[in-house]
Amino acid sequence: MTEPTRYLLPESAIPENWYNIVADLPAPPPPPLHPVRLDPVGPEDLAPLFPMAVIGQEVSSERFIPIPEEVLEIYKLWRPTPLYRAHRLERSLDLPKDVRIFYKYEGVSPAGSHKPNTAVPQAYYAKQEGVRRLATETGAGQWGSALSFAGSLFGIDVKVYMVKISFAQKPYRRALMETWGAQCVASPSNETAAGRAILAADPDSTGSLGIAISEAVEDAATREDTKYALGSVLNHVLLHQTVVGQEAVAQMEMADAYPDVVIGCAGGGSNFAGISFPFIREKLAGKPIRILAVEPAACPTLTRGVYAYDFGDTAKMAPIVKMHTLGHSFMPAGIHAGGLRYHGMAPLVSLLLDQGIIEADAIHQRAAFESAVAFARTEGILPAPEPSHAIRAAIDEALKAREAGEPRTILFNLCGHGHFDLSAYDRYLAGDLPDYEHPQSEIEAALAGLPSVAE
Repeated sequence: MTEPTRYLLPESAIPENWYNIVADLPAPPPPPLHPVRLDPVGPEDLAPLFPMAVIGQEVSSERFIPIPEEVLEIYKLWRPTPLYRAHRLERSLDLPKDVRIFYKYEGVSPAGSHKPNTAVPQAYYAKQEGVRRLATETGAGQWGSALSFAGSLFGIDVKVYMVKISFAQKPYRRALMETWGAQCVASPSNETAAGRAILAADPDSTGSLGIAISEAVEDAATREDTKYALGSVLNHVLLHQTVVGQEAVAQMEMADAYPDVVIGCAGGGSNFAGISFPFIREKLAGKPIRILAVEPAACPTLTRGVYAYDFGDTAKMAPIVKMHTLGHSFMPAGIHAGGLRYHGMAPLVSLLLDQGIIEADAIHQRAAFESAVAFARTEGILPAPEPSHAIRAAIDEALKAREAGEPRTILFNLCGHGHFDLSAYDRYLAGDLPDYEHPQSEIEAALAGLPSVAE
């Protein structure tokens, strides 16, 4: 009898709590700092931006935080998500039976990615506090789509500042957001002081997540009816995503398998944290497991950045956090994995790398798309450009195990589908998709602008 392809959990198995890795870290994470005073921020500093319930989760050290019943009911629209055994990909790679590839598929959500896992609770907490409007940024559009979906469920207006290069590359993401009732503009825009300043200095700016964050933060901070919502980086966002990894732990048990390596693509850190943090909990308890974060070579935050305090946005309005960074003024190349074009990395992910608990690697754009096409032609699912980096790393791990004659069980997170990314596939198939690698001098120039923080 052949082994199963899909491992499905019932609705009753949706996790009832989010897992907070802070409770299990060897040391507490460095505190975020005020962007002007350079001292630790308090709830009163964050209150203009976030609902108080979200602020409480951001600073919590409780191991498990209950998921509200209203959020669980909405999660049932797509959770639990399936775990797949990649039998056909394995055969195409001529892998021995003891080298296995599994993937958790988050593209079954209404927005097509893992992002609604945090968009829904953020919109819920905003609604509970009487917030009428949310402002946010988005790179590739997955987060903007997810928050637009969540806003429509709770009757909250949503304004999305979308990185200009992705706004041009992915027009149907904007259409999806508008279908759910949101307003989406290209960033940098003329609607904020931060955007106007960028355009004055560089009228042809392609934008970045750092710039879009500045615009969204300014929007929220200058309107009494508006709060800010963030799709990655901060602790509460990573917390919400741990439903992914918790389900995956249970599903790997169903498969009578345990991963030797867990892989996630990494831009701001939410997808990577979602799949990996519950497994890192087991690693910290003594399980022998490798955890690999994979980023684009064109925005190599973990592999070429430094671990230091830096601004979370280009205009220096957001709190300063200790993270792996390329410098808040760093301008990533216009790769199609727009969700991975951020100058920094989540503080918790950065801390884990600094402590040697996780590993990091960087993948070029063409190599990622090569693996995405191979995956689509075997498994049938068209991956988004972002998780295609994880697919490449998973294939590389499998081939290394095959050559070494070693058994290996590999798990990666396929965090979204690529149905809105066909223009990128079109360019790849036409041989017109370039690789980028920034000169070290550009990175050093951006790093020269790091804030001076006494530690």
